[in-house]
Amino acid sequence: MAAGPALGVCLLASVVLSVDASSVSSWWNLVPRKTVPYSELREVSKRFSRPGVSNYTTLTLADPKGLLYVGAREAIFALSTGSLDPEEQIVWEAPAEKKAECIQKGKNNQTDCFNYIRFLQAYNSSHMYACGTYAFQPKCAYIDLSTFSLDKLSFEDGRGKCPYDPAKGHTGLIVEEELYSATLYNFLGTEPVILRNLGPQYSVKTEHLSTWLNEPHFVGSAFVRESQDSDKGDDDKVYFFFSEQAVEYDCDSDQVVARVARVCKGDVGGARTLQKRWTTFLKARLLCSVPEQQLHFNRIQGTYTLNGDHWRETSFFGVFQARWGDVDVSAVCQYQILDVQKVFDGPYKEYSEIAQKWVRYSDKEPVPRPGACITNWHRHNSFTSSLELPDNTLNFAKKHPLMDKVVSPQGNRPLLVKKDANFTQLVVERVHGLDGKPYQVLYIGTENGWLYKAVVLPSGVHLIEELQVFQEAEPIKSLVLSLQKRVIFVGSNSHVVRLPVADCGKYHTCSDCVLAKDPYCAWTWNGSRCVRIDTYDGISMLFQELHVEPTMCNPLRATKPGNKVTAKNITAMAGTNLVLVCRLTSNLAQTLWTFNGQDLPEGEPSVHYDGRLQALVLLDIAPRHSGKYRCVQLEERNELGSENYVVAVVASPPTRPEARAPLENWGLLWMVVIVLVAVCLVLLLVVFSLRRRLKEELEKGSKAIESTLVYPIELPKAAKSPTFIPSTTSDSDEKLWDPASYYYSDGSLKIVPGHAVCQNGGTAPSPTANGIPGQPLQSPPLPSPNRINLGNLRGSSSNGYIRLNLGAEERPDYGDLAEELRRKLKQRQALPDSNPEESSV
Repeated sequence: MAAGPALGVCLLASVVLSVDASSVSSWWNLVPRKTVPYSELREVSKRFSRPGVSNYTTLTLADPKGLLYVGAREAIFALSTGSLDPEEQIVWEAPAEKKAECIQKGKNNQTDCFNYIRFLQAYNSSHMYACGTYAFQPKCAYIDLSTFSLDKLSFEDGRGKCPYDPAKGHTGLIVEEELYSATLYNFLGTEPVILRNLGPQYSVKTEHLSTWLNEPHFVGSAFVRESQDSDKGDDDKVYFFFSEQAVEYDCDSDQVVARVARVCKGDVGGARTLQKRWTTFLKARLLCSVPEQQLHFNRIQGTYTLNGDHWRETSFFGVFQARWGDVDVSAVCQYQILDVQKVFDGPYKEYSEIAQKWVRYSDKEPVPRPGACITNWHRHNSFTSSLELPDNTLNFAKKHPLMDKVVSPQGNRPLLVKKDANFTQLVVERVHGLDGKPYQVLYIGTENGWLYKAVVLPSGVHLIEELQVFQEAEPIKSLVLSLQKRVIFVGSNSHVVRLPVADCGKYHTCSDCVLAKDPYCAWTWNGSRCVRIDTYDGISMLFQELHVEPTMCNPLRATKPGNKVTAKNITAMAGTNLVLVCRLTSNLAQTLWTFNGQDLPEGEPSVHYDGRLQALVLLDIAPRHSGKYRCVQLEERNELGSENYVVAVVASPPTRPEARAPLENWGLLWMVVIVLVAVCLVLLLVVFSLRRRLKEELEKGSKAIESTLVYPIELPKAAKSPTFIPSTTSDSDEKLWDPASYYYSDGSLKIVPGHAVCQNGGTAPSPTANGIPGQPLQSPPLPSPNRINLGNLRGSSSNGYIRLNLGAEERPDYGDLAEELRRKLKQRQALPDSNPEESSV
């Protein structure tokens, strides 16, 4: 008997732990149940773009007219919400001189010096108000909706209404023909401002103080009619959302925090203090963090205001980004308007000169309360306008714009957190399910062009699907929801995309439709299809379960008619590997494989499930692997679908080792052959190149040898050679200089030393002025019919040399050679001894 209570306690503990674990997983790093790629989304989406136009980021919806106004770069379009076809178009370009001035000021002529439409809203029933950067000289103008034309002759100065830089943050809205804008007021972007102009009231703006605004990045604004049914006669308010550099923290590094600020609609500034300045400007920190993970989201990227039946039901949603180590993390936090009100009605924060830090203001507050709107109390005490407020109240408001408390999110934690993602924008709507209860559905855009769809359930947030809106990754910069058409418009740099809020037709089974937990989708009771409940006009009963774990779908109506699962027959040879695919239709589903009706044995080395391939891999199969394989997808104990295989393993026929070579080896062999042939061709080219160069060098050498030949001249000993006596007769000379006696057998010329007769008085010829010791003297060549030139002999006490230049045509005539050689030898001086050195010619 005692075992019963103990078992009950254990079961209760397990239930509590499972509930706690599910609550944590409901918001921490959610996994989308479905992933819809770009190829599948194209069938249900519509797209718009124009050549030469980009930056389709300013979207304004006019649902009653069925039009979507799009502000782009130097163009404004009026698109049909149904087909997304252009109805009207305005071209609003910055003039060439403005673009030239923009370039001269150092801005980029490819990205900055154009007219980017940053503000486009309805001014009244007949006109719209548009503002553009206008090549870093902001301009605004009215658009006549009847003709959809822009009055270019009545441009207004856009300072404070539109940013100079198209990349800077900006927000604005028109309330009763008055423009409330938050932007940067000057060219350098160093003067942030929250401004109200147009309309009958005074133009009012913020003080240029770092305690008011310190390098803000504006992302959104909202108008709340808090005067409606107010028992204290409160005023309507305008809220602004931004990130800025915090001034209240004691740290050396700059810290960015998220803020919410508000002003009262009836504020007209002070009389003496804060003239034409906000007297109701207050700001507070927006907190969005996961303290147990030491994760704080301080950079707000976008906001959306979800209105209720009463202004007290208003909710603010914000998307935040943060860096957690090396990981990008994004979050969505929700804030209630009443929680924001409590913070603005709470204590102030001030800088203490004594403590040298920011502390809570603890002294007595001035009366009336600084920063408060004009209420019935003020009117009862003769303060009917902000112009009548006392100076002490206005001075305090000027020095204390920051509130001490922070605005915490609903539930004191984010609705959802997603790692490896950067959220940019979101829109939210309330959708009623079949049970009649409202559910909040979130559409969240990312920097890489994906759109997340989530629903807030009592058990937590459920991420229904992720949609790849753009084929190439690009940021989603704007989202607009049409409640009449039940479509969502996505704006980016390249396109405007129209998507349905739900595509229930992609769910083909009862379990898949119900487990989607999409408030728009329900399964028909007769099991025919998954339909949208807002457009369904049939008579069949609908089945939907959004709360806890859905009940099991009846197998008789679990699938569409005709979707009977048939087994696939596979025949494979033994020794090969086999892959059995089981595609998951849900990212949250798990696979259960059975073999012949039983679970697969654990620890089987030849059987492996690959989660990346979503397949069962059988390695080195054998006849024992033959049988029936079944894959079942399970999600929350519901069967989504199955795959059946009948595998037959046959023995491979005996073959020679050569025949068992796989065919791919032939490809490898051909590759080797091609490489070898290429190497041989390269070597042949190298050989031919070297041969050609060698031939050229040889030809150059032969030409040099032909032009200049040096013959060695050997001088015999004086004792062995006859004494040379010049003769005056030509006959004796001819006999003495017998050419055949002065050549060696190898063709070398013999020179016999002797005494030459000096010319012109017997003096030896002096060398030329440009003679170089040890080198032959240059002399002009003598004409010779046989192309033989004998240079001048070097004047020296020893033997000299003679340079013979021989032509290549024929061997010189011995008679002419002897005559010229004799004439040259007559000019030689007498040798000092009888044993002269051998000379060479």
